[in-house]
Amino acid sequence: MAPQRRAAARGPDCCGAAAGPGRGGRRCHGSAKRSQGQQESWWRWLRALFLLASAAIGALVSWRYLGAEDGVTEVLAQHQENLQDKFIEIPCSEDYDSQKRFEGCTPRKCGRGVTDAVVTREEAERIRRIAERGLSLGGSDGGASILDLHSGALSLGKHFVNLYRDVRQRIQQRIAQAFGINSSAMYLTKPTFFSRINNTEAKTTHDEYWHPHVDKVTYGSFDYTSLLYLSDYSEDFGGGRFVFMDAGSNKTIEPQAGRVSFFTSGSENLHRVEKVQWGTRYAITISFTCNPDHGIGDPVLT
Repeated sequence: MAPQRRAAARGPDCCGAAAGPGRGGRRCHGSAKRSQGQQESWWRWLRALFLLASAAIGALVSWRYLGAEDGVTEVLAQHQENLQDKFIEIPCSEDYDSQKRFEGCTPRKCGRGVTDAVVTREEAERIRRIAERGLSLGGSDGGASILDLHSGALSLGKHFVNLYRDVRQRIQQRIAQAFGINSSAMYLTKPTFFSRINNTEAKTTHDEYWHPHVDKVTYGSFDYTSLLYLSDYSEDFGGGRFVFMDAGSNKTIEPQAGRVSFFTSGSENLHRVEKVQWGTRYAITISFTCNPDHGIGDPVLT
């Protein structure tokens, strides 16, 4: 019988201690390099996946909270939701300390609110038709037009005057309730006006409605400001949101017909309106003072 050849005993694998300096050792060294390269490639892929996921989450957060033009923005009232009442109390500024105080009216509690439960959409649409008719007779060529309800330039019918008075009283009572004051101590003040804003280029500084401002500085007599929106954000116009400019974060209200926003008029509520990008935005500003010397009556028939 021919002698059988026995297989040589295999030593430890490439990574074992028995690998010598010859060809086997070089093969082991190359295999280790390849294994290390595969691990590094794997970790690079994981890091890339992590960064991609982080970017996606960041983009989602940014889409929700970043404003159209500047700063981090939180939406207080979206145009498609129906808010019964939403109120946020904020510290009062020192603006009221330097003026005569009227008990039961001058703000001691400050803040801002929004409601869709005071004026109906149908009422807002009726008021808008009056605004459109009046503003069609004149207005600015620069994109922002206002029409003072007490100027006499607008012919007001009996039905509108009665509707306006009813709406004004409801808004006044809602403001009084939110701030814990006596509605009978509040007086309508001027200017009370329709506003129409579109994307026409500004012709004068008066057309530049988008600058931040404080109503008590701009108008003097205002203690409480309210806006009744007469058109819908994203349907009738784009841009044009109302923006409260708080430190570190803006708070916005997206208009919709019948929505009322209201706030104390001091510098605690610095605000602006975004530039309208398309369409036409209609609103009416109705504001109140605590000083009877600055009070005015409701519009009269002309």
